[in-house]
Amino acid sequence: MGDEEPRGLVIRVECYAGHKANERPTALWIRDEKRVVEKIIDRWAGEDHDYFKVAADDRKIYLIRYDRRADFWALEKVMDRIGMQ
Repeated sequence: MGDEEPRGLVIRVECYAGHKANERPTALWIRDEKRVVEKIIDRWAGEDHDYFKVAADDRKIYLIRYDRRADFWALEKVMDRIGMQ
C-alpha cells in the first residue's frame, strides 16, 4: 500500500474516548489489515472534520479524517515514514 490509495477511502478506526468520543485514534483498519497507531504526529480541526496525521506500526504515515456530521473515518493519504524513529 502506498500513495496509490484512493483519497477518501472509508476505514474503521479504533479510538481512545476520554472527554469526548473519538478523541484520538489508536488503531486503523484498512480493508482487513490492522495498523496500530504508534504516534500522533499532528492533529487539527476543520469546520466539520477532525484530521490526524499518525505514524503506524507498518512504518507508514497516515493522514485520516473524521467526519463529525456523518460519523465516519476516511483515509486521505499514505506516506512512507522517512527519518522517524
